[in-house]
Amino acid sequence: MGQDYYAVLGITRSAHHAGINQAYRKLALKFHPLKNSEPAAPHRFKQIAEAYDVLSDPRKKATYDKFGEEGLKGGIPPEFGGEGAWTSGYVFHGNADKIFKEFFGGDNPFADFFKPDGSEVITAFGGLRGRGVKKQDPPIERDLYLSLEDLFFGCTKKIKISRRVMNEDGHTSSIRDKILSIDVCPGWNQGTKITFTNEGDQGPNIIPADIIFTVKEKPHPRFKRQGNDLVYISNIALGKALIGCTVAVETLDERLLHIPINDIVHPKYSKVVPGEGMRLSKDPNQKGDLIIQFDIQFPEHLTPQKKHLIRQALLS
Repeated sequence: MGQDYYAVLGITRSAHHAGINQAYRKLALKFHPLKNSEPAAPHRFKQIAEAYDVLSDPRKKATYDKFGEEGLKGGIPPEFGGEGAWTSGYVFHGNADKIFKEFFGGDNPFADFFKPDGSEVITAFGGLRGRGVKKQDPPIERDLYLSLEDLFFGCTKKIKISRRVMNEDGHTSSIRDKILSIDVCPGWNQGTKITFTNEGDQGPNIIPADIIFTVKEKPHPRFKRQGNDLVYISNIALGKALIGCTVAVETLDERLLHIPINDIVHPKYSKVVPGEGMRLSKDPNQKGDLIIQFDIQFPEHLTPQKKHLIRQALLS
C-alpha cells in the first residue's frame, strides 16, 4: 500500500488548494532541518515536500486520487486514464529545499524566517518576519504620449492591456484583456508618472507588478513647451523686423491673437505675452506665458536701386 499524501500533510481528501498550501507552510517551517534538530526531521521534511509537489498539481493530484501512489509512479495505461493520461510515471526529484524556496520565494527564503542559530525572527506584531508566500515582480514601465492639447485641457485616456490572470482553480492561468483609464489633469508636465498597483501578470507565488505610465509630450506643429510657457516661432521679413508688424498666433484653445510688434526685432529679441501659455497643474485657472521668438528672413539678393535706398535709410 502506497503512502497517503493527505495524511502526510494532515488534511482530508476534500481539502482545496488554499488548505494544501496552508498545511505545507505550517509543516515545512516546523520540520525544516535548520529549525528541527530531531533525527527524523530531514526525512519528514522531504515527505512533506513530495506530498505538496503531488497535491498542489491538479494533474498529479487527479491521477493520485484515482490510482494511488502505485498508479501515479508506475504510469497509467491510456485505456484506463483516457485522453491525456499520465503515462510516463511520476518521479519526485527529491529536492525538498527547491520546493521550499519556490513556495516562499527568493534565493534563500529560510533566512528571513530564522536566525542562523535556528531561532525565529519575531516582528513587533508577533509574527514571523519574511517575504511571506509571495513576492512582487518589478514595475512595468510604459510611455504615455499626449498632445499639448491633451495636457492643456485635460482628458481621459483608455489603454487596453493584456495580462496573465490566475483562474479560479488557483493553479492555471489565462491571458485576459483589461482597460485602464487615466484621467489626465490640465497642466501635467512631461515626466509625470501614473501608477496602477498590482495590474501586472498574476502567478501562484508572486504579487503582480505595478504598471507605471510616464507622460511624454508629442511634437506640436506650432508650439514648443518650456515648463508652463509656450514658445512660438514667427517667420518675418527683414523689413518688418525693422519697422514693426503684427503677428497672428492661433492658441491651443483655437483663439486667434494679433500681437503688435513695435520694437526693432533683432536676433535675440522675443515678445512675451502674459497668461497665454500652458495651464498650471496646481491651479488650472492660471496659465504661463506665450513667448514669441523670431526667425528673420533676409533677402537672398538686392537690386542696386534697393541697396541705394537702404544705404540712404540706414547710413544717413
